[in-house]
Amino acid sequence: MNQFLNIRKKIVEKGMEILSTNLIVGTWGNISCRVPGENYIAITPTGMNYDSLVPEDIVVLDLKGNIISGTRKPSIEVPLHLSIYKARKDVQAIIHTHSAYATAMAVAQKEIPGAIEDLVQIVGGNVRVNEYALPGTEQLGVNTVKALEGRNAVLLANHGMLGVGCNLDEALKVCQVVEKSAQIVLLAQLIGGAVELSQGDIDGMRNFYVKGYGQDRIPN
Repeated sequence: MNQFLNIRKKIVEKGMEILSTNLIVGTWGNISCRVPGENYIAITPTGMNYDSLVPEDIVVLDLKGNIISGTRKPSIEVPLHLSIYKARKDVQAIIHTHSAYATAMAVAQKEIPGAIEDLVQIVGGNVRVNEYALPGTEQLGVNTVKALEGRNAVLLANHGMLGVGCNLDEALKVCQVVEKSAQIVLLAQLIGGAVELSQGDIDGMRNFYVKGYGQDRIPN
C-alpha cells in the first residue's frame, strides 16, 4: 500500500547501512519501526538478504502480530519487537544486529560497563545481558524487556545485541556505539580493565544527550 511506502523505504535503507558497516552478515538481524499515526509496526522479512530487499518486502503488522500489508513472511523475532513496543512507548525503532564485538560480550554473558562517555549518553548507562531464551519465543521478549529497562540497548545472551531509539537513525547509532564500546572494553581488559563512570556522571551525561545534544530528536 502506498501509505506505507515511505517507512518501508527507510527500513530498506537502514538494512543497507547495517550491512555496509558490518553489523550483520547474510540474512541475520532485523529492523522495525512504528508506522507514524498508526498502531502498526513495519519489520523486515525473514531469511532475505538486505542487499536484495525492496520496499514491498517490508511487512506491516498490528501490535497483535496480524499482517496488515505485505506478502512476505515477517522476521521470526516479531514477538521480541512487539514486546518492546508494548512496554516502551518511547521506542519508535528497533535494530537487532549480530556484530562481532558486542556478540562476543553476549556469548560471554558479560555486560558492557558504563565506562565510555558516548555509550552512557546514548544508551543511558551500562548495557545489560538478558537471560537466555530461544530465538523467536515470547520468553525472549519478556527477558529482553526486563534487561532493557531504563536503557536503549541490550545484549541478547549467546545471540547478539539490540538497540532502540526515537527513530531509525538513533537506533542505528545505538548499535554502532555499542559495538565500538564492546571493542574498547575488550581491549581495556588487556591493560587492567575498564573503569566505570560514577552514576552521577552517567546521569548528567544522559540528561545532556536527551535535552541538549545535537538537533531535535524526532520520530521517523
